[in-house]
Amino acid sequence: MAITSTGLNAATVATNATANTAANTALNKTTLGKDAFMKLLLVQLQYQDPTSPMNAEKILTQTSQLAALESTDKTNKALTNLAASLGNTQQFSTIAAIGKTANLGSDAISLNKGTKTTFEIYFPKDVQQGSVVITDANGNTVKTLDVGAKPKGVYQFTWDGSNNIGAQADSGVYHVNANYSDPNGTTLQTKLGTYPIKSVRFDKGKALVQVGSNYVPLDKIKEVF
Repeated sequence: MAITSTGLNAATVATNATANTAANTALNKTTLGKDAFMKLLLVQLQYQDPTSPMNAEKILTQTSQLAALESTDKTNKALTNLAASLGNTQQFSTIAAIGKTANLGSDAISLNKGTKTTFEIYFPKDVQQGSVVITDANGNTVKTLDVGAKPKGVYQFTWDGSNNIGAQADSGVYHVNANYSDPNGTTLQTKLGTYPIKSVRFDKGKALVQVGSNYVPLDKIKEVF
């Protein structure tokens, strides 16, 4: 396409103005959008040399490119909307987990020497009798707490930090499990970190599930069964 010197200057100014406007109104302007593409094409047509106009083949090629850009833009928007929709669907699908059991993947508690620590354990069956067993990192029993007879459910226990001989246990990480028998005399086991899912709450687009007396993010749950 031939362009006169006057037309070249005007086209250059117009093209720069278009590029600057697009840069101020779009993010990551590393590619030419369809609107900027159309403006550039119109500028080229406006300032072309009348004695040597742009031929039809070039116009057809550039309008085809414009159509491809517009199609890509629509596809990107559709994919963005689809991703958002799938994200919402996944969040709300957690409602189906209510009533199931969640495993947080850890039976550990931490203790600072001379202080108390509180934790919760879920008993899926009625308890005739049983005990909570607190062990150290080597599997040695540090403290045993009596459970007593209880209906099934989540119960809170407080460990005063003492061991079975009355001395204060050292600071560190300990593990909590429970052995119990139901009214039929069947011996059962349970552990800290496994709770029924009571409800689901949505906060700022994130799903939180209630396990025991606490709400935890969905990504903190290792297993639902």
